[in-house]
Amino acid sequence: MSRPLKVVAFGGGHGLAVSLNALRRSASPGRLDITAVVTVGDNGGSSGRLRAERDAQLPPGDLRMALAALAGAGSDHQMTVKLLQHRFAPIGNPDRRAGERRVSGAHDPLAGHAVGNLLLLGLMELTGDPVEALRHAGAMVGAQGQVLPMACHAVGIEADVRGGDPSRPDDVVTVRGQHAVAVTTGHVEAVRIVPESPPACPDALEAIAGADWLIFGPGSWYTSVLPHLLVPELAAAIVASPARRLVTLNLAADNETAGLSVADHLAALHWYLPQLRVDTVLADVKWVGEPDPVHRAAEALGAKLVLAPLAVADGSPRHDPESLGTALVPVLGVDR
Repeated sequence: MSRPLKVVAFGGGHGLAVSLNALRRSASPGRLDITAVVTVGDNGGSSGRLRAERDAQLPPGDLRMALAALAGAGSDHQMTVKLLQHRFAPIGNPDRRAGERRVSGAHDPLAGHAVGNLLLLGLMELTGDPVEALRHAGAMVGAQGQVLPMACHAVGIEADVRGGDPSRPDDVVTVRGQHAVAVTTGHVEAVRIVPESPPACPDALEAIAGADWLIFGPGSWYTSVLPHLLVPELAAAIVASPARRLVTLNLAADNETAGLSVADHLAALHWYLPQLRVDTVLADVKWVGEPDPVHRAAEALGAKLVLAPLAVADGSPRHDPESLGTALVPVLGVDR
């Protein structure tokens, strides 16, 4: 048996989780060596609170989701995943929206926190090393691969947004924080990370250098996918890697990419990392719309456009992990 293909998947949140699930479905056990490199800019919800209240070295939420996506199929591992994903409801009213901070006038410090976020925070404080903490957590869930942060410390995300202030719809304002950028109703004209040159995770650089495939997307383009290209050490490693590169396109625009065409998503990759060359762009045959502009945008990156059914059957703009896994089989050249 030949050695497993080394695959590095970049992203965060639900998009990366879908990509990891699809990768696991695309190949028979042992055929893929998967590394998830996760964005570390989240400042909303539980992760944001832990950054603000505990000065967390890294926001744990996206890291937790990647671990859950790679977890082993055994009942013990899946029970551990359920525990890590469990989110504390407000005291006395489990039906109220998770994350409310006060219930019946009393401060509820656990409401809205996921158990896994607290566990990862504890492991990072205990070990003093986020990579070691993630290795311990990976062992707990029987992870079929490794999860790494893109940088050694949390970063901020800022965007120049036209109409970011509804009272001044024609003005460009600075919107700060991943959550604020993700939900903005204005037009994002530029995005950046703060600080501009955070230290990249050395283990991530090593994984990129030894990879056979680098995979970008799906996911929130400005806040989950592009941030990896904005870390100078990470961007240099991506350009220098001998790996082939795959971009999986989103099915529909979200708030932060409102007004961006499918082809514009690919153009953004070139804008933020002009040296990036891509081998394959994977898009849904239905949601891609008019394919010719996407073909041209893919060719501008050096890539071939592959169209396949990727969406869930109910017609909503969500990737189906099984369908995406099926589409990945001929692209990666693996056996199911």
